[in-house]
Amino acid sequence: MMTPFGYCETMERSEPRTDDVRCPSCETTTPRAALREAAWLCPSCGAHLSMPARERIALLADPGTFKEFDRALISVDPLRFADQRAYRARLIEARKRTGLREAVVVGQAKIGGLPVVLAVFDFEFMGGTMGSVVGEKVADAFEVATRRGWPVITVTSSGGARMQEGMLSLMQMAKTAAARARHHVAGLAHLSVLAHPTFGGVAASFASLGDVLIAEPGARIGFVGRRVIEATMGEPLPSDSHLAERLFAGGMVDLLLDRRHLRETLHYLVRHLRRPGPVRWTAERLPRAPKAAGPSRAAWEVVQIARHPQRPTPAGYIKQIVESFVELHGDRQFGDDPSMIGGLGEIHGHTVVVVGLGRPEGTDASVAPHPGMAYPEGYREALRLMHLAAKFRLPLITFIDTPGAYPGYEAERRGIAQALAQNLQAMALLPTPIVSVVTGEGGSGGALALAVADRVLMLEHAFYSVISPEAAAVILYGDVARAPEVAAALKLTAPDLLRLGVIDGIVPEPSGGAHTDPEAAATTLRRYLVAALAGLSRLGPRRLLEQRYRKYRHMGQVGGPWRDVIRQVQERLAAVEHRLQRRGPQVPARGEARS
Repeated sequence: MMTPFGYCETMERSEPRTDDVRCPSCETTTPRAALREAAWLCPSCGAHLSMPARERIALLADPGTFKEFDRALISVDPLRFADQRAYRARLIEARKRTGLREAVVVGQAKIGGLPVVLAVFDFEFMGGTMGSVVGEKVADAFEVATRRGWPVITVTSSGGARMQEGMLSLMQMAKTAAARARHHVAGLAHLSVLAHPTFGGVAASFASLGDVLIAEPGARIGFVGRRVIEATMGEPLPSDSHLAERLFAGGMVDLLLDRRHLRETLHYLVRHLRRPGPVRWTAERLPRAPKAAGPSRAAWEVVQIARHPQRPTPAGYIKQIVESFVELHGDRQFGDDPSMIGGLGEIHGHTVVVVGLGRPEGTDASVAPHPGMAYPEGYREALRLMHLAAKFRLPLITFIDTPGAYPGYEAERRGIAQALAQNLQAMALLPTPIVSVVTGEGGSGGALALAVADRVLMLEHAFYSVISPEAAAVILYGDVARAPEVAAALKLTAPDLLRLGVIDGIVPEPSGGAHTDPEAAATTLRRYLVAALAGLSRLGPRRLLEQRYRKYRHMGQVGGPWRDVIRQVQERLAAVEHRLQRRGPQVPARGEARS
């Protein structure tokens, strides 16, 4: 029986190609030698041209570190397929033209001194299509990486499944996805670079499963290509359909990255996306609540300070507190909500995952379309980053300043309730430390969906409430003017919530509020974050989860200790009664009255 691939120990290698290359964007013709020097960017317009696999590897890997494996694996012709030309003839021609044995080159390498496994496609080999050998090599790349505990970097440039191998080629989607799944379960990073073009069975399998998806500018990416859609469906498409820029705006990829910055970005991600060994944070001991400099502020005054238009935003705190921050974008389903910012960075020398919900940095709160109010896609982006933190056992920090989840029809239509519920459940089960900070306004379920944490901190002049004071005043009294009165009744200030056990600590602010000295506010907040993480770093995942569950399980049980005392008394009385029942009726002594 014929197999879809075989082994070849010797193969002639063609001479390097010397023909010129025409840029599809500006139609400028450039010699290949010049393109090699320019990382295959068009010298005239800067367009990212298709890059040969071996030159791509030379761009990414440390010099002299790449060692190819599965090089002898070659395709045969399991279906004896022929159209205008026989499949075997196409394979032979592709090998001679490219000097490659197949459309993907796999092997081990180092990037910045860190070991990785690379799988790099070459579009000039039969359009980078995935047949049985390509699927075998990609799956083997994941398996080798899993055994060695290494990350995988895939760079795809493919038209999809190879038609000449029929259903065998389609099955490579399942094969590569399964191999990637095992690598994922092992807690290892997969970084996927989507180059031009990436379509079909490659786009719809391992290439879209990366922990981080990076698209090159101008790349066309999708499942079904533009020409096929227009021809088969009669559906005209916009000029930017399938463009990486449109996918980035739609939340489908994390980063849109110029090729010249690809190597340093991959090195950063490989360095940060790995499970750390035993971690011990060191920090000073800080008070649970700041010492009051004078009489406490009225609740309504706190509300006004928390809503001050110049108050630092979560994005501003991230910029000042988190070092080497790299933002990751989108929910990979619908969009990239500007109210939600998240990514990777370092605090105190340790890698953390950070999520911030609030008004985008540099925007005016009075004119923003929905200042700090996220749509479902924002919460789903946060959920994706939570899963990233869980996979690599990285602490999660959330910064919250929101009036609540966006309350409009579009949010309802896209499933805001489900998005909030999924976040609550995910945070309850996240096997890594979580610290949440309410930096301004903590509004209702929209805030809580980022605050199911081991330690919940509040800035001194922030507030956290089940409903806004204005809305509560309208509901209760039909008069928004009574909001100050209702604010006091809601017990929404940090001291109130600390007494109720809703939060775990209060972070002091500069006199007059954080907006009077944002840098000092950020410095103080950083100290409190490090202290919280230092305490949590001593707990293993099982103990962490148990404590978190108990914390939220007992929320709202005001007077819990008294109930414990009453329960103990009741249990003792029941035991006495049980003993009396077992002894039965007693005969009274002479002279005693019978009952």
